[in-house]
Amino acid sequence: MTDTDRSAAISRSDEGMSRSVPGPERARGGPDAAPDSRLGTKAKGRRTPANPGSAARKRRSPVYAALDLGTNNCRLLVARPTENGFRVLDGFSRIVRLGEGLSQSGRLSEAAMDRTIEALRLCQGKLSQYDGVRARIIATEACRSATNSPAFLDRVKREVGLQFEVVDRKTEAQLAVTGCADLIDGNSPGALLFDIGGGSSELAWLDFRGGRPKHQGKTAASIRSWQSLPVGVVSIAERFGGVDVTPEIFEAMVAFVAEQLRRFRGREKVTEMLRTHPLHFLGTSGTVTTLAGLYLGLERYERAKVDGLWMSSDDVDATMRVLLAMSYERRVANPCIGRERADLVIPGCAIFEAIRREWPCKRIRVADRGLREGLLISMMSEDRVWRRARKARSRKGNGDAR
Repeated sequence: MTDTDRSAAISRSDEGMSRSVPGPERARGGPDAAPDSRLGTKAKGRRTPANPGSAARKRRSPVYAALDLGTNNCRLLVARPTENGFRVLDGFSRIVRLGEGLSQSGRLSEAAMDRTIEALRLCQGKLSQYDGVRARIIATEACRSATNSPAFLDRVKREVGLQFEVVDRKTEAQLAVTGCADLIDGNSPGALLFDIGGGSSELAWLDFRGGRPKHQGKTAASIRSWQSLPVGVVSIAERFGGVDVTPEIFEAMVAFVAEQLRRFRGREKVTEMLRTHPLHFLGTSGTVTTLAGLYLGLERYERAKVDGLWMSSDDVDATMRVLLAMSYERRVANPCIGRERADLVIPGCAIFEAIRREWPCKRIRVADRGLREGLLISMMSEDRVWRRARKARSRKGNGDAR
């Protein structure tokens, strides 16, 4: 890779996406499901026009939905179980910056709440197209820490008709592991998963030396240690700036994150394990998917090429050099980054770099999946949709034999 722009047109929306995600054999289970919502066609909010000829399909059940409201993004996935996982029926992703200014004021701003309400109305419009959809609707760091988040969530319930569950940090880490479990190298004795968010970053060390769970969806049971760090792309950008980032500012960002990493309870044990066992990183965040898009030189974002991509340490170094050499204007103009991420991507790289320096790993696997997939897998597993499907296939097979 040369030090020239490797532009890629990345669309961050999931709308119209159709994919299969590992199911009963490879991604069942996950954290215990929390209370969920059953949403019908009478739910409040604007309606998105249904696709022609889709009414019969949408009457079929079951349909599941996962809505994740973070510090920076609002994301929705609607899916139906398949034999080997689930098929995405609809999706939505928008950068809302709910936590903008939170690190200074301790409160959600009016402008940020208004932006988020607008995005949530669109999500509700999508959900209202499906009868009896089972939804788990969660909020993370911004709503965990803002003093006015209860009032904001009451407003969301009143104006939009969505009731949020504010998940704790441990649950967030478990859901991320569940959503990404199928990407962990089957031959590796362990992995270090990191999820760089807007207001916090989750780390989970998975240790398989004592054996792996029978199903990869139960991988959260192999978490040896986890930590939620109070640093994310939005909070780092607000502390150090994300527009004009000199090498000195970048190093200051890395040093600040490195100080936070010292709080990781498994820090020394991970270091010890790395001396004798080939751990790999598994990264799920806009930071790593953006780096992957730049590395591949995509002309437009292709999830099939990014999700599951392996990058060596040298690949990451070279791609970061290209990115750090870009001016803010070049980042805005680069379709792999765009205006919405131009001031956040370097702070995200600083978090990633601090992790890499603390625990040097030879390779990383990029995940274009995470909390939403973890939510869907957990709900479907709780409802035993794959077990019922296997029993139905078995009964059919026995009948055919007779």
